Amino acid sequence: MTEITVRPLAQSDHADWQRLWTAYLTFYETKLPEDVYAVTWKRLFTVGEFEPKGFIATLDGKAVGLTHYLYHRSCWSEKNNCYLQDLFADPDVRGKGVGAALIEAVKQEAGKIGVKNVYWMTHETNTTARKLYDHVARRTGFIEYDLM
Repeated sequence: MTEITVRPLAQSDHADWQRLWTAYLTFYETKLPEDVYAVTWKRLFTVGEFEPKGFIATLDGKAVGLTHYLYHRSCWSEKNNCYLQDLFADPDVRGKGVGAALIEAVKQEAGKIGVKNVYWMTHETNTTARKLYDHVARRTGFIEYDLM
């Protein structure tokens, strides 16, 4: 079996990151202006406790997955929470452990600073991803509401 490698994003990953993030946004039928791409890429490398961070997954040397995550304060804990904001694996590699490896990388990284709560959300129709999520995490039963 080929080994999945997960590592922090590097500046040299820009083209792969943009390709993967565009595919993720397309999956959710979303388009963002180039300005948002640019500011997001910049933020991923900005030092700061609450700045977003990212991992990229490779398989046979090819970038096949990514995740973005960020830390935020909580009124329920002294430690921050970790929100896994975006998670994507190329359709060609789904079911091969890329998503699970990216989730585990975020969990391990958060654990290094004492974070105990890593959470995320997905669309209810995302049945493929939900099979993985139901296997690696517990479903909380909370329902999201947006004002804007």
